[in-house]
Amino acid sequence: MTETQENMNIAEYSKLTRIVMVVVSMLLIFGGPTYVPYLMFKLNIDYTASVVVGAVLFIVGIIFMIFLIRKKVITP
Repeated sequence: MTETQENMNIAEYSKLTRIVMVVVSMLLIFGGPTYVPYLMFKLNIDYTASVVVGAVLFIVGIIFMIFLIRKKVITP
């Protein structure tokens, strides 16, 4: 991929959109496995289900972060 094409990939997202995408991925990575299972446990939802939901949110956050890195929205 040429440098012009890379710049076009980055330019298709506004600065606000890029910031929001990074914040969402961080919330999924850090908040997913910590706060969501805790809240689900406090709402008397089965512990196993809450842990599974937390793990799924963590995995989704990691996949979203990899997507952002590959699209060069953020740099590692």
